[in-house]
Amino acid sequence: MTLTRIMFVGGFACLAIYLLVSAPEPLPDGDMRAAGCRHPVNAMFDGVNAINQVARGIYTKRIVGGGLAAGLKFGEDWQEPGVEQGPLPALFLRATAAHLETLPPRLGLFLGSDAPINKSNLIGEAQKAVFSEVKSTRVAAYSEDTQIGFVAMYPDVAGVAPCVTCHNDHVDSPKKDWKLNDVMGATTWTYPEAEVSADQFFAVVDAVYTSVAHTYGAYLDKTADFAQPVAIGDAWPSTTQRVLPTTEAFLEEVRQQAAPALVQAMMHDRQPPSSQMAVQASRGDVSCGF
Repeated sequence: MTLTRIMFVGGFACLAIYLLVSAPEPLPDGDMRAAGCRHPVNAMFDGVNAINQVARGIYTKRIVGGGLAAGLKFGEDWQEPGVEQGPLPALFLRATAAHLETLPPRLGLFLGSDAPINKSNLIGEAQKAVFSEVKSTRVAAYSEDTQIGFVAMYPDVAGVAPCVTCHNDHVDSPKKDWKLNDVMGATTWTYPEAEVSADQFFAVVDAVYTSVAHTYGAYLDKTADFAQPVAIGDAWPSTTQRVLPTTEAFLEEVRQQAAPALVQAMMHDRQPPSSQMAVQASRGDVSCGF
C-alpha cells in the first residue's frame, strides 16, 4: 500500500471517529496541519444540508410515522401548554434553525416555499428566481448576497405521504394538489465567508448536530407531561410500542446515516490557504487530510 493511500485511509478513519463519536479538541495555536486547510463554503453547505436531510428523514419516517402508528400526535401547536403533540417535520426544522441562531458559527437555516401554509415561510422576492431554477432542475443553487454573504438553496421534495396529505388537507394551505416527489419548497443556508478552515467546518457541523439534538430533546421533555406515559429508551415507536428513543439514540442514528455524505463534503476541494502552505505541504509539513 502506498504512503498516500495509507495517509488517506488513516485520515478517513480519524474523520469517521469524529463524525460518529465526538469532535476533537481545538487545535493549539500554531498547529498548521488540519487547521491550515481551507474548504469552500459550498462544500460546508453540502455537509450540513446532508445532516439536515437525514435528521428530517429519520424524524419524519421513524418518529412521526412510527409515532402515529403508536397513537402519538403531531401538530402546529405542539409547544403550547397542555397540548400533547410533537412537532411536524417542518416545525422540527424551524425549531432546529431557531436554536442554530443562538450558536456562534453564524450559520443560517431557512425552510421556504412559494406556496407555504405559514406566510412567514414565503420565499422572498430576492430568492424567487433562484428558487425557480432549483424547482425546475432539482439541483442545489449557490449564490452570493451582498448583505448576508453566501447562500445555498436545496430542493425540498415531498418524500413521504403524510407531508403531502397534511398540506393538501390544511385549511390555510394555498395549494391543495401536492403529490409525492413534488418540490414543495427549498432549504436555504447562509454563511458570511467564502471559505472555512477545518476547525470552522467542525464547529459548524457540531452546531447543527447540537441544534438537532436540542429540538428532539425538547419534544421528549414535552412527552413527560402526557396523560398517557411514553417510554423513553433505545426502541423506536411502532404499532406495538408507544416508545421514543433517547436523544442520544436518535442523534447516533443521524450521525451514522449522515456520515458518508459528510465525509464526501469534507474531502471536497480542500486547499491550503496560501502559497507558503503549499510549499510546506510539498515538504510533508502540512496535511489537508483528516
